[in-house]
Amino acid sequence: MSFIVFAIPVFFLLIGIEFLIDRLKQSNLYRFNDAVTNISCGISQQVTAVALKTLLLGGYWLLYEQYGIFDIPNTIWTYALLFVGVDFFYYWFHRYAHEVSAFWGTHIVHHQSEEYNLSVALRQSIFQTVISNVFYLPLALIGFHPLSFVLINSLQTLYQFWIHTKTIGKMHPILEFVFNTPSHHRVHHGINPKYIDKNHGGTFIIFDRMFGTFQAEEEEVVYGVTRPLSSWNPLWANIDYYAELYRSMRPAKFPDKLRMLKNKPGWRPDYLGGPLYPQPITREEQLKYDTDVSMSLNYYILFQYLILLGLATAFLLVAKSLPVALTAVGIASILWSVANIGGILEGRVWASILEPIRWLAIPVLLYIFLGATVWWGSAVVASIVVGLFSVGWFISALNLERAQTR
Repeated sequence: MSFIVFAIPVFFLLIGIEFLIDRLKQSNLYRFNDAVTNISCGISQQVTAVALKTLLLGGYWLLYEQYGIFDIPNTIWTYALLFVGVDFFYYWFHRYAHEVSAFWGTHIVHHQSEEYNLSVALRQSIFQTVISNVFYLPLALIGFHPLSFVLINSLQTLYQFWIHTKTIGKMHPILEFVFNTPSHHRVHHGINPKYIDKNHGGTFIIFDRMFGTFQAEEEEVVYGVTRPLSSWNPLWANIDYYAELYRSMRPAKFPDKLRMLKNKPGWRPDYLGGPLYPQPITREEQLKYDTDVSMSLNYYILFQYLILLGLATAFLLVAKSLPVALTAVGIASILWSVANIGGILEGRVWASILEPIRWLAIPVLLYIFLGATVWWGSAVVASIVVGLFSVGWFISALNLERAQTR
């Protein structure tokens, strides 16, 4: 966990560089509301993983300690072998996450953005690790040490950040043959029928070539999912698919309910209309979800986001030393903040009501977290000052927006 946390400044530096390139070339890679939601999904995934990591890593450790076949030493060669092993099992998790409807709900969040830039790499599901970690358990049975697994799994995850870009075209043929590249991963994010369920590799593309899921980038890629999310709320992004799946399953007979969970997404029995297949689409035909928010509110959201990023990073750094109750409070507070920002971007009335309440709660939360430290008083006073400024700015921006829409 901490390994990924320490990489966060590098992520944002690279996102900033790509954003500047985008502005210089006027290529329109970024939309503010989309990028904010992508990062909000990443924050949600990271803070909720604090509660899940002990359980998930505990299962790996138990299998390793009790049933590990070999006692594999930590050498450069075993690390290399473990890297290939992690990528191999990641391929199968990733493939089944696209081909099994129940699993697709834990991965769909990563595909919901209708743009393709480095911020999309941070867009992750809260529930994905619950499924993905099961696929890595054979590595524990073989005898790869849990800490070695955590290290290599983190490196394999970090590799996948840079391939979420349109600023890099096709690379040298040798690299394109062996490794997952931006070109290969652009295909993976496409909703063009020929691109659906292709290129599942993490670091290597070899497994896709071996198991028949490789597709080269040919026609222009259209990004997103076949049934658009149409929301900037990162929490709803994690449950939207399951809500729709539940609605679809209700009229089905019991055996078909199970088939709808285990078959490909979009499968329906004939009496409910039969399977849904992706339709041909071009970039010109795609109607991207968007909302119109005033410039003042956008700047307000940016200001709040910088504060939120700092608080979330601090929470991730100290979370392992916090009591369970404080951890739960921290997670709930951060999720409340990202959901509220999404609601403001959508113009939701509930978000307008909850935003001042959120700032009233922040000094209380800081007192709860920092009450035993010598500088809690300064933090609480600062939060009150910033909170009053924020609430005033927010109300002013709302009034200005309402006046402009009359």
